[in-house]
Amino acid sequence: MEFNLFQDYNKYTEQDQEVWKILYERQEDSLKKLATTDYLQAVDDLGFTSRGIPRFEEIDSYLSNKTGWVIEVVPGLVEQHIFFKLLSQKKFPCSTWLRKMDELDYLEEPDMFHDVFGHVPVLSNPHFSAFTQEIGRLGYKYYDNPRAIELIGRMYWFTIEFGLINEAGQLKIYGAGILSSHGETKYSLSDQPEHLPFDVNKILHHDYDNMKIQDTYFVIDSFEQLFQSLPEIEKIVEHETSKKMKNFI
Repeated sequence: MEFNLFQDYNKYTEQDQEVWKILYERQEDSLKKLATTDYLQAVDDLGFTSRGIPRFEEIDSYLSNKTGWVIEVVPGLVEQHIFFKLLSQKKFPCSTWLRKMDELDYLEEPDMFHDVFGHVPVLSNPHFSAFTQEIGRLGYKYYDNPRAIELIGRMYWFTIEFGLINEAGQLKIYGAGILSSHGETKYSLSDQPEHLPFDVNKILHHDYDNMKIQDTYFVIDSFEQLFQSLPEIEKIVEHETSKKMKNFI
C-alpha cells in the first residue's frame, strides 16, 4: 500500500514552526536525563532541534542507512491492516500535520510530533527495529482476527508506545507515547505508577485505557530482550486464537 503522499515543507506556517519549537523545548531538557541513550544518540545524529520541523527526506536517509526503515506519509490514522502491513515492510506511517496551539497537551489522534519526535529515533536500534517489523508482520497476519489484534495491540501499547527500559540500573524511557508527552514523561518514572518487569504473558493479558494516563508500565532490560520475546508472543497469540476458534466450532 502506497499513499503517494509527501511532506510539502513549504506548507508549514510560522505557527506550525512555533508549535514544534514549544513542544521540542518542553521535552528537550527532561529527556536528556530520562530517555534511553539510543534515543538521545539518534536525535543527535538526526540533527533534530527546536529551530525547525524535520525534513522527511533527511530522516529517510538516516534510517535507511541504519536499519532499512523509511517514512510512509499517511493522511492520518489508517486502517489496522494497512498500518501493520506498512510496519512489516519497514515503512513507518507518519502524518505531516502538526497540532494547534490550543492542543499542545492532548490530541485524539497522533500528529507529526508524536510520530517523528516519539517514534522515529528508536527505530535506529537494530533489535527494536526488528521487533517493530515483526509486530507488524504478526498484526498483518491476524488483521481479521479480533482476539489476535487485541493481544498484539496490547504488546504494541506497552512496548513501542509506553515502554520503559532498565539502563545501567536506572529507569529510562523508550516508548513514543511517553517521549512525546510533556505530562507523562516525569510521571512514568515516578513512584506513582506501577513498574513491572517485562513479561510477555502478563502484557498480552493486561488491559489499558488509551483515554487516560497510564497506571502500569512494563520494564525491559534491553532491546535484545524485546526482540528475543517474539517467538513467545507469536506462540501465545496462536494458542489464544486456536482456542477461540475451537470454542466457536
